Amino acid sequence: MGRLINIGYGNVIHTDKVLAVVSPDSAPGKRMVQAAKDEGRSIDATQGRKTKGIVVMEGGYVVLSALLPDTIAGRFNEAGSLDRGLEKEGDDE
Repeated sequence: MGRLINIGYGNVIHTDKVLAVVSPDSAPGKRMVQAAKDEGRSIDATQGRKTKGIVVMEGGYVVLSALLPDTIAGRFNEAGSLDRGLEKEGDDE
């Protein structure tokens, strides 16, 4: 069961659709963002701030975030632990 996680400034993404969270500082990351922009597959969720994280989604979409990849990954892991906790509670019934 997927969850919505906050990627900064009120923007959320669905955890089931995330493939990777990467840094925009690498050359491959920059190329991926540019290609996505050219093809209309980029979503800018930075609210005008500097891009610090790139979320690669299913379907080739790229979401730009003002949060660091470590922060996004931490929120992603928290959502996963909540899911596991709910599954354990459901097993008791």
